[in-house]
Amino acid sequence: MANFQINPQRLEQWVEQLWRCAGSELNEAQDTAKHLVLANLSGHDSHGVGMNDRYVASCLNHELRLNQQLSLVHDAGALFIADGQRGMGQSMARQAMDLGIERAKLHGHCIFGLRNSHHIGRIGHWAEMAAAKGLVAVHFTNAIGAPTMVAPFGGAQARFLTNPFTAAIPRNGQSPIIVDFATSAIAHGKVRVAYNKAVAVPDGCLIDAKGHPTNQPAVMFEADEQGAFGSLLTFGGHKGYGLAVVCELLGAALIGGESIHPAHFPQQYAIWNNMLVILIDPTRLGQAGYFSEELGRFIQWLESAALSEDSEMSPAQSSEAAAIAASLYPGRVLLPGEPEVAMRLARAKAIPIDDTTLAQLDRCASRIGDARGHSPGPLSQMKD
Repeated sequence: MANFQINPQRLEQWVEQLWRCAGSELNEAQDTAKHLVLANLSGHDSHGVGMNDRYVASCLNHELRLNQQLSLVHDAGALFIADGQRGMGQSMARQAMDLGIERAKLHGHCIFGLRNSHHIGRIGHWAEMAAAKGLVAVHFTNAIGAPTMVAPFGGAQARFLTNPFTAAIPRNGQSPIIVDFATSAIAHGKVRVAYNKAVAVPDGCLIDAKGHPTNQPAVMFEADEQGAFGSLLTFGGHKGYGLAVVCELLGAALIGGESIHPAHFPQQYAIWNNMLVILIDPTRLGQAGYFSEELGRFIQWLESAALSEDSEMSPAQSSEAAAIAASLYPGRVLLPGEPEVAMRLARAKAIPIDDTTLAQLDRCASRIGDARGHSPGPLSQMKD
């Protein structure tokens, strides 16, 4: 466990101040802070406040553009494409989701694309936003960045990024079903967290620069003697590879966004996202009552399954998230999205931050202070 722990509200205030000092208007700073801290609260430290290090570098290198407004480049009512103007992803995606939800409530459905946005963070956040309004949501997302990180099935060199697939199904009075996963075996951010903590990653996630399997996250961050890096593998072999290709083409090319190849690599630090979103209002399909009843019956059937002794839910083998969720939902399998709900309860009073990430965040404040003349001060000096 990390030695440094901080109250989520204090952490959110610090991140908000960081971006206010960087030049963000209030709404943008708040969008960014709330999104990143909620990722930490949900147990996804890979997409949490540690991303500020790269965001700040991108901003100071004039790649990320602050205070941009969403621009509609195609508008056909329930079908639109929005351009993020290279703006802060947490603000761009929130603006796009607000408009998409509004259109879905009006028409019963909405299909839209968000292109040319800076990194939009944990996609599950946007799916939850739709589910909170009673909408089913499906998201295909690609990412543009350098270097590439994920090798195609059978390949020994990276050719794309972690291209997540995400879906949300709302449930009356209960937390929604949320499926949100990278098409790589693990997210790159989780490799970064392992690298910062100096721990190995599980088998089947990484290959080194020569294509050999490895558990060492350093291959993604430290070049070998030829200056080459390792690669992430796709989950499920050819299955994850196929879904990654679908996310690349539907999430980007279909909506006029950039797919990943050298001509589109950012200059240095930025991560660009494109996302195709499908929103459906179940109440407008004429099957809302049946859908709710059938959903309940299916969930009850799932939860009736006996737990395997080798399952992650087994006390002897559980991860932190699974162990916490097991105490909240004892004696049954978990539904997609429930580990995040459990982690938010467990971290409600304190979020752990590892030493390397803490040092990076202190560096963010220092760099913003040097560039803008003021900063929120070192996070490491904040005491509850």
